[in-house]
Amino acid sequence: MPTLLHIDSSIWPAEGSASRDVAATFRKEWEAQHPGGEVIYRDLSAEPVPHIDAAAYTAGAEHPVRNELADELERADAVLISAPMYNYTIPSTLKAWLDQVIILGRTAGEHPSAADTPVVVVASRGGGYGPGTPRADFEFVTNYLEKVLTGGLGIKELHFIVPELTLARVVPAMADLVELSDASKASAHEQAGAKAKELASRIAA
Repeated sequence: MPTLLHIDSSIWPAEGSASRDVAATFRKEWEAQHPGGEVIYRDLSAEPVPHIDAAAYTAGAEHPVRNELADELERADAVLISAPMYNYTIPSTLKAWLDQVIILGRTAGEHPSAADTPVVVVASRGGGYGPGTPRADFEFVTNYLEKVLTGGLGIKELHFIVPELTLARVVPAMADLVELSDASKASAHEQAGAKAKELASRIAA
């Protein structure tokens, strides 16, 4: 049965995290399509992987942590990553996972071992950073992840689901954006469910 690698990186629990919430919709639909399948789950906030050091970098795939993470990536038929925006970029815990799992000669390089694995990223952000917005050039989540996942891991199929304005209900100055925030989140849930169903069906076939 198909295997999903699910990685959460928000510091907040599910009820306070848009990225976890939308990723949960994807996972629920995936599991509905594959009730007997396997989900490899990593909560990088609850159990962060160590930041890479010289010994781990030098050892490459021979390092136990890096080898374990690479094994999980290679076993997966699809990867789901929740990546909230913190200070305009991804959480440091997610960066640590990427640094550990990108191994030249195995998951990276001329023949990256997970290149054909589709990856879905739920990239939430408290404000609006889309093209044409005043803070568009502050966006270093999707821009960075697109480069590191396609360039570093050689991923050929990458999808972003982006719930925006997630702070509208808690920041008084954003009160007039609540309707747009709710619409963005609803759309993200719809996209997550549809993408999970589409990928699950395709992989099963």
